[in-house]
Amino acid sequence: MDPLSQNISGHYAPEKKTILSLCSNRQGYSIADFARLLDASIPKVTRIVTEMVADGYLVDLGKTGSSGGRRASIFGLNPKAGYFVGVHVEQERITVAATDFPGQLVHAVESIPFHLEKTEESVHEMCLAVRKCLESKMRIDSSAVAGYGVDITGRVNHGTGYSYSFFISEEKPFRDILEAEFGKPVVVENDSRAMAWGEYMSSLPGTEGDILFLNVGWGLGMGMVMDGKLYYGKSGFSGEIGHFPLLDNNIPCRCGKIGCLETGASGSALHRLVVGKLSDGRASVLSKSYAAGEEITLDSILDAVKKEDVLCIECVEEVGETLGRAVAGLINIFNPNIVVIGGRLCATEKYLIPPLRSTVNKLSLNLVNSDTVIKVSQLGEKAGAIGSSLLAKHSYLIKQ
Repeated sequence: MDPLSQNISGHYAPEKKTILSLCSNRQGYSIADFARLLDASIPKVTRIVTEMVADGYLVDLGKTGSSGGRRASIFGLNPKAGYFVGVHVEQERITVAATDFPGQLVHAVESIPFHLEKTEESVHEMCLAVRKCLESKMRIDSSAVAGYGVDITGRVNHGTGYSYSFFISEEKPFRDILEAEFGKPVVVENDSRAMAWGEYMSSLPGTEGDILFLNVGWGLGMGMVMDGKLYYGKSGFSGEIGHFPLLDNNIPCRCGKIGCLETGASGSALHRLVVGKLSDGRASVLSKSYAAGEEITLDSILDAVKKEDVLCIECVEEVGETLGRAVAGLINIFNPNIVVIGGRLCATEKYLIPPLRSTVNKLSLNLVNSDTVIKVSQLGEKAGAIGSSLLAKHSYLIKQ
């Protein structure tokens, strides 16, 4: 039996689940609203809502603002009913976000140092780090958490809970290992899709708009929200824009193919471009470190961009132009409401976005791109963790 069924019990369990699902998508409803949507009588709905208020799931949000006649009470999810926690996993760090029962962000802690390895022991250590963050930094007791969402890079099947890029065991999906550790329901998702969902819920909540989210990190991924829903494709692996064979550069991709978009529009592409120019003797604030044999990391390149290093800025602009070619094609195909550029390279927004926009304007169809907004993620590094927490909420309250 799922946790929601255990907690929502009694004669009105199905109706209670429906009410929670309705309130998950809107701030509040009156008794009359619930009665109409459930096709039930006012007395019956009144008894159901009274029980749910007593159980702590709903709260009276006050009276409606209509003029004339007796104003009705509006009911919505109780912020104190529990928390949903999202964990965004990167190569060397994690970000943790907690949202309340209605889905409002309560706290987020970015860039907690952690290197996740492909072992159950490492997953155990990560879960300990998450619990420690909740209890020491957010002051949230783990027992008050209703569910977790964990997003990770690579191919993830959200239905089965397997991560095929972070593969531990055929017998145990990544989700099952996490659920055993946390003792609560866990949703496992691809990082780009989680980021897309977080951005969508912040940009177009309650609508059926389309968002394309490009996650420009070390690699390049994409999350798609179509008609208000995450788009997965037939096998659940949609969004592999980084492996679109767009470039004629003969550069091997980490997937084993040649000319993937990721080889020209990603953090790894930026790193390769900068190191290549340093090896050619180009001057940079990184030249001394390179000559001394020190490792040139993506973080050091991003820091050099902040210092207005000309070489690194040139390379960022080249990445932006290449990315713009892909965005132009996506706009022509999907005609979305919004294209969001997120991920680590957003730190170079000042130099990345202008060539991207310019290329889009040159290569996309005017009639198609006129209604599309291109913007940088407003959630930044918190996008994945917030999106994962909201996916955990969606799974807990809506899926039945």
